[in-house]
Amino acid sequence: MTLDERSQRVQAAGVDVLVAERGAGPDVLFLHGNPDTHHIWSDLATRLAPSVRCIMPDLPGFGDSKAPRDFDVSLANQGAFVTALADALGLATFHLVVHDIGGPFGLAFAAQHPDRLRSLTIFNTSFFPDTKWHFWAKVWRTPILGELAMGIANRPLFVREMVRGSPGMPRSYASEAYGRFGRDTKRMVLRWYRYMDYPKVVAGWDERLLAATRHVRKQVIWGDLDPFMPSSTADRYEAPVHRFADAGHWAMVEKPDEAAAVMRTHLTGAA
Repeated sequence: MTLDERSQRVQAAGVDVLVAERGAGPDVLFLHGNPDTHHIWSDLATRLAPSVRCIMPDLPGFGDSKAPRDFDVSLANQGAFVTALADALGLATFHLVVHDIGGPFGLAFAAQHPDRLRSLTIFNTSFFPDTKWHFWAKVWRTPILGELAMGIANRPLFVREMVRGSPGMPRSYASEAYGRFGRDTKRMVLRWYRYMDYPKVVAGWDERLLAATRHVRKQVIWGDLDPFMPSSTADRYEAPVHRFADAGHWAMVEKPDEAAAVMRTHLTGAA
C-alpha cells in the first residue's frame, strides 16, 4: 500500500472485503481481474486521485478479501456482490470501471442496476456467449489438470505469462503480483472459470446489458496486443472505443498516463 492510500474492510454478500481508496471527489469503483488484486489500478489511481475518489476492492478470494469456499459464483450473484459492496460503502450512484473477470462482476451489476451508474468504463473483458477460452482458461476449467497447473505456477512462469499478455508491463510488477497469488486465489480462479460456461451462463445477459446501458455514458479502453481476447470484442459494447495498438491485456499498467487522460475526459463528461 502506498503512503497516500487508505483502506477499510467491509462485509458484502458473505465476503470480508479489503477496499483500498485514494483521492477525493466523485466516486469511481474499480473491479480488477485475474490474477490481480486492487494493486493493478495503482498507477491509474495515482493519476486520477487529485480529482476523484478511487475505490479499489479485492474481489472475493483475491488478495486480502476473504470469501467462503462455497461462494456463489453464479452471474446473478456476481452482480449481487457488487450491489452489496456498493451498499456497504454507501455508494448510491457511482462511476464503474471493470477489467477481465471484474467485467462479469461489474457488467452483471450494470445489467441489473443501470440507474446506479454515473458512467461505465470497460477495459479488456468479454461478456458475450460466444467467448472463446484462451489456453490457460481451458487448463483451469479441466479437473485435475487445473489443480496441477496451479501447483506448478512458479514465479518465472507466472511473470512470463503476464508479460506475454502485456509486453510493456514491468517485470517487477508481475513479480509482485505473483506474491499475492495465494492458495485461496488459486482456488477461486478454478471455481470461477469452471462455472463460467459462457454459452450457457452469459446467454441473454449480453443483450440485457446492452439494453440496460443504452443511455449510460460508457466507453471501452482496449489494448490490441491482448493474446487472451480478440480485439474485435471491444466493438461489441455499443460504446466509443479507445485503442492502444502497442498495449496488451493490462493497458492500465502499460499506458497509465494515456489511460488516465481518456478516463479524465470520460468522467468529466459524465459529471
